[in-house]
Amino acid sequence: MKEIKTIQRLFLLLILCISYAGGTAAQQPVRLAIAGITHGHSDWIYNRKLKGDIEIVGIYETNADRIREFRERYRLPAALFYTDLKQMLDQVKPAGVMAFGPVNEHIEVVRAAAPRRMHVMVEKPLATSYKDALEIAALAKQHGIKVLTNFETSWYASNQYVRNCYKEGKLGRLRKVLVNDGHEGPWAMNRHFVSWLTDPVKNGGGALTDFGCYGANLMTWLMDGQRPVSVTAVTHQNRPDRYPKVEDEATIILQYPETQCVIQASWSWTFSRKDMEVYGAKGYAIAVDRTKVRTRLDATLPETTETLEPRPEPFEDPFAVFAGVIKGTLKQEVNDLYELPVNVTVVEILDAARRAAKSGTTIYLKSR
Repeated sequence: MKEIKTIQRLFLLLILCISYAGGTAAQQPVRLAIAGITHGHSDWIYNRKLKGDIEIVGIYETNADRIREFRERYRLPAALFYTDLKQMLDQVKPAGVMAFGPVNEHIEVVRAAAPRRMHVMVEKPLATSYKDALEIAALAKQHGIKVLTNFETSWYASNQYVRNCYKEGKLGRLRKVLVNDGHEGPWAMNRHFVSWLTDPVKNGGGALTDFGCYGANLMTWLMDGQRPVSVTAVTHQNRPDRYPKVEDEATIILQYPETQCVIQASWSWTFSRKDMEVYGAKGYAIAVDRTKVRTRLDATLPETTETLEPRPEPFEDPFAVFAGVIKGTLKQEVNDLYELPVNVTVVEILDAARRAAKSGTTIYLKSR
């Protein structure tokens, strides 16, 4: 009898040890590296609240001035920085890599990370060309990694609410979507960021790329990944003195079999705004800002305005989202705003919009 009790105690102790070890492993921070810090959003990584969920183990950057600024601002050791991306990845062996450099360098980050089985998160958009986007998707599939694209509007409770209204049938058949994204322009942002944000090669364009991608992302998500039949676009340089190489104003029209989407992207508005209006056969829902929505779902009732609670953790923190995806604790829909299928289509739309604006014609997308 004593032997049985002893075995039971040992078995219980073993279970407790395994549980503790598993819990400890789950609490270990995800090791992340940064590829490029010239993007204006790269400071988020050190300005976010300390949660212990991630650990920055290496920073790749070749811009000496930006390295100096970053080191001084955040009191970082020189040993954390590398000027060779592959060398950094091989030495620090991160679980994931976050790209905060020019958009046309996203492909190089994925080419380096994918064979090493390291997941990647890039700042929007995914790539500067549809060709690069397709290669990124192929590399991710071949090596079994995740490649996420971060959009600020992914964090908005209002956008989720509007989509839910549509998916629940409250709006009826989708008819028209208007997406407005713009601000006063990147003129006053940090010089390192502006130097490539206003470069047609490094950024893939101006306002069309920088802000047109938001509408393409939201619309493709609303449509569950469906591609438009055609893309029409008009661009213009309202401020050629500031932006001599790229457009600062763009309007993109996406036509689907039964739905039209108008995307207005600008670097020449008075104030910053990011909003979306969705009109259906039965009603409409408008995401005014991050948490405010206006809806009218019944012809006999007036419009209502509601302020929502922010999205719960981890959805307002892209780094926490990335860490959750890497750990496997966060599962996302195939056509989530962050995921590859939607963002490959986003780049296809932007590519078509650039061609449409240049040629003055409507571009009809070929079937894949």
